[in-house]
Order: sequence, then structure tokens, then C-alpha cells
Amino acid sequence: METQNKALPMVPLARSMCWHCQSDSGGEYFCGQCVKVQPLSKDIDYFTCLGLPRKLSIDTASLEGKFYEMSRAFHPDFYEGKSEMEQAVSLANSAVLNQAYRTLKDPILRVEYLLRLEAGAAKDIPGKAPADLFAAILEIQEHLEEFQTATAGNDTASSSRAADALRNARKTLESKRAALESRLAELFQIWDRLVDKHSHDQAHSDQKEQTLKEMRGLLSERTYVANMLGSIAEALE
Repeated sequence: METQNKALPMVPLARSMCWHCQSDSGGEYFCGQCVKVQPLSKDIDYFTCLGLPRKLSIDTASLEGKFYEMSRAFHPDFYEGKSEMEQAVSLANSAVLNQAYRTLKDPILRVEYLLRLEAGAAKDIPGKAPADLFAAILEIQEHLEEFQTATAGNDTASSSRAADALRNARKTLESKRAALESRLAELFQIWDRLVDKHSHDQAHSDQKEQTLKEMRGLLSERTYVANMLGSIAEALE
């Protein structure tokens, strides 16, 4: 098959020997001897899967190109009529590849995934209210209650006032979310520069750890803000 001859990234495989001919697979997607597709390791990370360093600023066009190139190599349609093992491997590899692409093409999912890899962060980062919005959040919660009560009681005037207040609050929250995402974008650049340094001294490690910590904090606040925006949208729909 033509796609098997392309130079695809070296990746961790499920085993070092080809499952079919037992020759050394050498970290290639396809065995160099029998050209059978090889299963990816269950421990492979998404960056490695797509041949990328663990950096946060990704050229989406390049990412898409790599994804489609590898998709053509693994797509189950190409393995119709092949052995059951080849079909199973192509299906499993395609599933990993699709999830890797979905994760890395989205900046927020990408940084959340990096945090899990680098800092062992939980899959779902819990939301934390931004300290500078405590007072505003209390007011928003009051307006939500007022709106729900007024709507349930058919109090049109009170419902309208509460709705106006919620629309104004939505602007505040959207502005905060934009600010959080702007700072995250700055930290993406800082992280990438740290990765490029390839240093192992303590100061470098400390700076990486601090950058990860700040990104986690920003994501936590963004999650809270997004949840509040969702509550407002649900109330006003």
C-alpha cells in the first residue's frame, strides 16, 4: 500500500517485535519485513502520536496535515479483506489518532492534556471563582434566583429587570474569560521557550513547574466562568 512507504513518526508500539513475523518493528507503524500494521502502545501520548513535541503553540494547518496523512495509513477501510488482526489494529490505531487530533486541535483541551501529562492533573480541573469577581458573582447568583422566581410567578416586570442584569453580567464574565485566555496564550509561549531550552537544572525545572501551576489556576477560573455563563444562557434561553 502506498501510504505504508511514507516516513511517518517513530512511536512507542505495544510490542517491540512484529506480531506477524516476529522481526524487530523498530518503532515503526509498519513492520519493515512483512509490512503489517503495528499496534500503538496504550501508553503513547497524543503529542508523540502525531510526531509533535510537548509544546502548546501548534500550527493547526500542520497538525491537520499530519492527522490526515496518518489517517490514510490507518483507516479501517484500507484493511477490508485483510486479516482480523490487521483490521483490529487499524481500528484501534485510528481511535487513538482521532482522539489525539480532537484533543490537540483545541487550545483548552490541549493545555488540559499537557497538565495531565506533566503534572498529573486530574482529567477535569475543578472550577474556582476568580477572586476579583467575588462580589459580581454573588450578584449574578442573586439575579439568577430573582429571574427564576419572577418567571415562575409570571412577574413580567421583575423578570425583565433580572434578565437585563444577567445580560450585563454576561458581558463582564465574557470579558473575564477573554482575559484568562489571553494570559494562557502568553503562558503557551513561555512554556514553549522552556521546552526549547532542553535544560535540566533546578531553576529551569522550577520555572516549568511554576508555569504549569499558573496555567492550572487560570483553567480553574476559566471553568468557573464558563459554568456561570452556561447558567445565564440556560436561564435566558
